[in-house]
Amino acid sequence: MQGGLLVATQTSRPLRADAQRNRDAILSAALAMFDAEGINAPIDCIATAAGVGNATLYRNFPTRNDLLAAVIEKSIVEIIDGSAELERDASADDALREWLQRLAWQLRIWNDLPTCIATSIEDATSPVQDVATRLTNRTRHFLDRAQAEGSASDSVTADELFELVTAISWAIDRFGDDPQRARARVALAIAGAFQSR
Repeated sequence: MQGGLLVATQTSRPLRADAQRNRDAILSAALAMFDAEGINAPIDCIATAAGVGNATLYRNFPTRNDLLAAVIEKSIVEIIDGSAELERDASADDALREWLQRLAWQLRIWNDLPTCIATSIEDATSPVQDVATRLTNRTRHFLDRAQAEGSASDSVTADELFELVTAISWAIDRFGDDPQRARARVALAIAGAFQSR
């Protein structure tokens, strides 16, 4: 236990102030570039926008997926934390439906993000896999509740639902759906996961 505590303490050591500024600048620049150009925005341009050299960027984020995972961490935390009110205030059926709606909308935020998420599901070396796993686990939580209540089909798995929603998010992005159209698209796609009302 003591060895584990030592490792945890060492890995959570705060960055020097200048190193933290560089990291924050890279993340801000990456977020802006991903918003403007999608997740395949040139790394060199991100470094330039952050005011750092490529070596500094790669020291912080060795691969594009490392950078992407760090940038999307905040939005993932927000959607997972925000889902607590669904658990508290909605029926199991409504909570699952609304979770899938929010998830599809969130995953569509950057061009090509759904493709990256889909690829990471089977790639244990991808830093983005942790994001996919956490979102799948949250989906499983809501699905288990809806299945126990009898509103969701017992033949559907959380993995299948997460993969379906990832595919829907790609369509939402590609067809330029507004929120209302996106909700209709998600509702149509997930209808088979539920028992008839």
